[in-house]
Amino acid sequence: MSAPSVDLVRFIAAPPSLVVRAFFDPQALGAWWQAARAVTTARPLGPYAIEWAATHLPDAVFGRLGGGFRGTVMQFHPSQGFFVADAYWLPPDGEPFGPMALHVTVRPEANGTEVHVTQIGFEQGERWRRYHEIVSHGWDRALTSLKSLLEK
Repeated sequence: MSAPSVDLVRFIAAPPSLVVRAFFDPQALGAWWQAARAVTTARPLGPYAIEWAATHLPDAVFGRLGGGFRGTVMQFHPSQGFFVADAYWLPPDGEPFGPMALHVTVRPEANGTEVHVTQIGFEQGERWRRYHEIVSHGWDRALTSLKSLLEK
């Protein structure tokens, strides 16, 4: 059995540089990813830290969702994407969860950009499978919001 992961591709009718910028701008992150706070630096070894409000209803495996996601930007290109390593989710009520990696690539297409989001973890098991179920659904909603925001 392969390790659980997130692997999503979307088309957004916006230039690649605008798409990448939306992953680092705190106001944009609040608009499309519902981030309460964000500290991101678009350069190698920069921080990538996002915080969300805790949910009221708990998940059966993790308790309340929300909390924070933090990692280190290892690669960055303003019109090609970025890679965040040593990433962890810090749930509101539990121990840090990780390590993980987040890779976002953008590719110019006619009239827009293909966005590819990959998030992987390094262990198998029930917690990893549940985490990626939750996060896959969250990424799907977030990318739909990003598309709506950038195509206005």
